[in-house]
Amino acid sequence: MRIPIYQVDAFTSRLFHGNPAAVCPLEAWLPGELLQAIAAENNLSETAFFVREGERYRLRWFTPAVEVALCGHATLAAAFVIFNRLEPEAGRVAFDTLSGELAVTRAGELLVMDFPSKPPRPCEPPAGLLEGLGGEPIEVLKADSFLVTYEDERAVAALRPDFRTLAELEAAVIVAAPGEEVDFVSRFFAPPYGIDEDPVTGSAHCTLIPFYAQRLGKSRLKARQISRRGGELDCEHLGERVKIAGEAVLYLEGTLILNDL
Repeated sequence: MRIPIYQVDAFTSRLFHGNPAAVCPLEAWLPGELLQAIAAENNLSETAFFVREGERYRLRWFTPAVEVALCGHATLAAAFVIFNRLEPEAGRVAFDTLSGELAVTRAGELLVMDFPSKPPRPCEPPAGLLEGLGGEPIEVLKADSFLVTYEDERAVAALRPDFRTLAELEAAVIVAAPGEEVDFVSRFFAPPYGIDEDPVTGSAHCTLIPFYAQRLGKSRLKARQISRRGGELDCEHLGERVKIAGEAVLYLEGTLILNDL
């Protein structure tokens, strides 16, 4: 069995920046155990698999450890492959996913994703959260992930989390603060899902966008994830939906060879 594979750096216009995702177009679905094994072998924060179903695509995402319900950068990467390799004349692609329909459209060099808005609510920090993060947080909230805010960008950049402690939590952790050159900056830690720090996390912005749109009193925002690789995101709050836009660049194109299965 041979499966095409692409590796795309998402939320960046430069190789070796942004968040790398593997993308594997399939003719038909393979067993989940095999998809998980491929994702573990790729050892990237996410591997995306999709199958065409009529005019749409069914899309799934796997970390090296588990299948997840929503992933932004691998959705951007999958759309990039469709637009640049499979359907070069297309201007929009629609995916059916565990999080419902997700659409991606072209806007010049940007790919614009239409995602659900997931505003956070204040919560009591569980045992291990603040101890695992360190620093001097301002507040703790939660949507799908915990959101812990800090005073400024330098405080977020200075964090050196204890990932073994964070791995005991029930969810991933977003840390964020107002930015010096953008509206807000963030980092994303997901040890419970096999990822210590994710380079650029589109799904986290489903929570960050409504939070900072309300705090800053504006619907259009510029964001930067300040991981080691870093990434840039153009954001818009639309009530129950958010738009998350970024560029992408192809790093690798090849074939998986699964002859012994």
